[in-house]
Amino acid sequence: MKKVIIVFLIFFSYVNAQQVPFTRGVNVTEWFQVDNVNQLQFAKYTQKDFEELKSLGVNVVRLPVNLHSMTNGAPSYMLSPLFLFFLDQVVDWAEKVQMNLILDNHSFDVTVSTDTAIDKILIPVWTQMAAHYRNRSTNIMYEVLNEPHGITDAKWNQIQQAVVAAIRTVDQKHTIIVGPANWNSYNNLSAMPMYSDTNLIYTFHFYDPFLFTHQGADWTDLGPVSGIPFPYSAQRMPVYPPALQGTWVQSSFNSYNSDGTVQKVQNWLNIAINFQKARNVRIYCGELGVYMLNSSDTDRVFWYEMVRNYLEQNNISWTMWDYKGGFGLFKKNSDELFQYNLNIPLVTALGFAVPPQTNYVQKPDTTGFALYTDYVGENIDNASYNTGTLDYYSAQNPFSGNYCIYWNGALQYQQIGFDFKPNKDLSYLKDHGYVFDCRIRGDVSTTSVDIRFVDTKTNDPSDHPWRMRYTINNSVVNFNNQWQHLQIPLKDFTEQGSWDNAWYDPVGLFDWKNIDLFAIVAENGNLTANNLWFDDIKIINPNSTLVDDSKALPSSFDLAQNFPNPFNPSTTINYQLPDAVKRFTVSLKVYDMLGREVAKLADGMKDAGYYTATFDGSRLASGIYYARFTAAPKDGSTPFVQSKKLILLK
Repeated sequence: MKKVIIVFLIFFSYVNAQQVPFTRGVNVTEWFQVDNVNQLQFAKYTQKDFEELKSLGVNVVRLPVNLHSMTNGAPSYMLSPLFLFFLDQVVDWAEKVQMNLILDNHSFDVTVSTDTAIDKILIPVWTQMAAHYRNRSTNIMYEVLNEPHGITDAKWNQIQQAVVAAIRTVDQKHTIIVGPANWNSYNNLSAMPMYSDTNLIYTFHFYDPFLFTHQGADWTDLGPVSGIPFPYSAQRMPVYPPALQGTWVQSSFNSYNSDGTVQKVQNWLNIAINFQKARNVRIYCGELGVYMLNSSDTDRVFWYEMVRNYLEQNNISWTMWDYKGGFGLFKKNSDELFQYNLNIPLVTALGFAVPPQTNYVQKPDTTGFALYTDYVGENIDNASYNTGTLDYYSAQNPFSGNYCIYWNGALQYQQIGFDFKPNKDLSYLKDHGYVFDCRIRGDVSTTSVDIRFVDTKTNDPSDHPWRMRYTINNSVVNFNNQWQHLQIPLKDFTEQGSWDNAWYDPVGLFDWKNIDLFAIVAENGNLTANNLWFDDIKIINPNSTLVDDSKALPSSFDLAQNFPNPFNPSTTINYQLPDAVKRFTVSLKVYDMLGREVAKLADGMKDAGYYTATFDGSRLASGIYYARFTAAPKDGSTPFVQSKKLILLK
């Protein structure tokens, strides 16, 4: 009988460990980790990224979100509708590809201890989040707070328990991720309470030995450290940096012969493994990784494989930090392109499927493209630096759509930067009459800004990041607080020179075949008293009405989901008519919940093409409305009918 009971308990523990609904994944970082939603570069990732992760064998994404910064602040901490609009799309992608998605509240500062009154923020934000997502699939999970630190176990446990209880008042379905104090340390798991809630997963983070995993990390004291091997090797140990004499790093260095071993790493992991067995709870490692800057790639790969194998042997799921970035899956200093730049030995070591890789060959752009239309375009990173206000989602009278860029308080040489990933070859566009096209508005007549392209510095020591610029002042546009149409042929930009730790005059070496970034720059003085707005920033063929002039007329009907949604007071609705018939009788109307028509946005004959309509709900009450789109082909064939739900939130 005792043998049967023992077997049953072992089996029960094994089954319990398997109840974690995912096995291995990544943290998708530096996306929703912004100080406010108006800085978020939404197109940095798309549904395609989730599909590519799925193809690797990733079945969970942990999404770090600076959740507290996505609110209107004290005292209500109301979540931004724009933030929810963006996050809803990410949730949609995860559900479409059947990916587990952990919404990780990453609101923390490594230099500031967790506030002992943080429940005043956590409870309202998580109550709202849970209410918003309670009807979504169970693939969606909530992580209360990343790495609480500088707060006692007892106080943190009390706060976390209150947050779990608050979530359960509105959402009993979704799994909640809970973790210990002291940076989610495995050493503090045992200090956590025995929760009565059974729909929890416990989390811990693992970065040991820290001397190895964080060498070169300038946000720690390990910035000067380089060449630490793993496992420990006396022959390969570097000379200790003199600048770190007398610091904690020296003791870590001296003990590395015992800490830098496979056995010691497994001993540390056993603390979490034994906690799981003792408590019989679900547990997973939310972060693990090795910073790539100063570490040997061979040693780094070995560490990942060893840690991954040991976790999986003990039925512990994990998400590595991070997907793209200093701890990520891509080669160091690469453009982090899925088809070209994956670190294949690391992908293999982590047990992921290995996708085909080819050498990237840069080809000339042969069609136009958008840099900004309501948000920054795809494959463009933020390269801005500014001490004033830079809002990518300003609703202050945008020229088109819902938003424009607002810039205020810039000091000389500060900029709005668009970093092309990968670099662009614009030589064809320059030679074939393409133009820089945008809408600009300013309220100070003496405003002067430069727009410029910057090419890529090569390994040639005589080369520099050369600039090609055009100065925009009151001789080019009228800064009278009205939208102006700016159109500058690429061939009319002139070479400016280069700043590369010193100034270099132009020598005719600017390379249109290798463009690193585009920037709008306060080159000619401070703009601290100037308000500037920009919209519809594009490179186009002036003889085409399409931004991407390779884009044909639509081949199908579609009514897109309005943007933003929820909205206040207006929202944009896009629809398309296919080219098969050419002419249609179109109706686009908005109805309330009682079926009463409240707006007519389109009514009459239209040609095939892409269309935009704006619904103004300023005179209507908050609530749910429906847009109904009907398009009857002129040839008498069956009309197309589609509806979308619109949420007006005042």
